[in-house]
Amino acid sequence: ALHGQQTDNYQLPLFTKDGDRVEVLLNATTRVDAAGTIVGVVGVGQDITAINDSQAELSRLANDLQLVIEAANAPIFGIDTNGFVNEWNRKAAAITGFSREEVMGKDLVRRFITPEY
Repeated sequence: ALHGQQTDNYQLPLFTKDGDRVEVLLNATTRVDAAGTIVGVVGVGQDITAINDSQAELSRLANDLQLVIEAANAPIFGIDTNGFVNEWNRKAAAITGFSREEVMGKDLVRRFITPEY
């Protein structure tokens, strides 16, 4: 911002007096005098520490869920709103003989369900 360009959504760590780390989302713009000469920067920040912590926890939980699905002793599969396979665990592969790579993105009903159903 000191070079005349606005900075939007710049994430940086700050440390509190107690030494705790705080994540701040910063927007900064050049401050000019009446003649248009750059005299400084005005910055507005938002503490996003809790948001970042929540996102990290959500990512950890999603990873844990993926590990449970993959290790389950039952076939687990998922489809998207169009009926295309988007999840296929090891047990589903073992029972059907189709690997994850063979079924992902394929139409579950048309490709893998027998015609009488």
